[in-house]
Order: sequence, then structure tokens, then C-alpha cells
Amino acid sequence: MVQLIIGNKGKGKTRYLLEKVNSEVKVVPGNICYLDKSTKHMFDLNNRVRLINVSDFMIENTDQFIGFICGIISQDHDLQQMYFDSFLKIAHLEGKDITGTIKRLVKISNSFGVNFFVSISIDEKDVPDELKELIEVSL
Repeated sequence: MVQLIIGNKGKGKTRYLLEKVNSEVKVVPGNICYLDKSTKHMFDLNNRVRLINVSDFMIENTDQFIGFICGIISQDHDLQQMYFDSFLKIAHLEGKDITGTIKRLVKISNSFGVNFFVSISIDEKDVPDELKELIEVSL
């Protein structure tokens, strides 16, 4: 499953994502990863959540980002959920169409049973029609 948390910058997407991950960690039996562009929210996350600073890994394009995600999944067979904050930045999709990348995440989710929660700085009216069904919340 892929769920999108969308809204323009400053609307509370990160706060929503942090609250969601910290409540889910109490009920999800498997592992959880939180990917971000920095370690700024390290102390906001429950200590059971693995925070990954994507900036540390020299990812230069979207294909490398998808490969990085697959690498994380391949190394953790108990991984159940992944949260992406600042998705456009960490996936190198700023100013680009997100449709193909989100569809790839759906395929990965279906293949490996990992759920993705994706925070995207975009207005709901700008979300491609074929992705609107994935919107969990629009802020």
C-alpha cells in the first residue's frame, strides 16, 4: 500500500507524518523506517523507528533512490512500513512528474509487503488523476 500525505509547504505534513509513525510503532509488529533529508527529527521519533538521512548516501537521481529503497527492503525481512518526508527532495523529483515513481513504489509494496507513507509538497489539484486514489490526507 502507498498512501500520500499532500499539501503545500508549511501545512503540517511532517507533523502529521511524525504523529502517524509514532502511533503506528505501538501496533505494528515489524520494523519501521523513516527517510528524511536530515536528522532534524531524530528526537521526535520513537526509538524503535529507524531514521535514515538520505542525504548521507550520495543519491543523485530517482532511479538511485528506488534502488536505495529496494536495498533497504532486501536487508530487513521484518520491514513493514517506510515513511518518506520531503519526498520530492529525497527522491530527486522536484519539478518533475511523480506518477512513474509512485507507481514503482506501488509495485514494490505489492511485491514485498512494505507499506509506504509519502509526504509530498504539492497542492491536491496538482496531483495526477491516476494517483488521487492514493491520497490519505490533504492538508
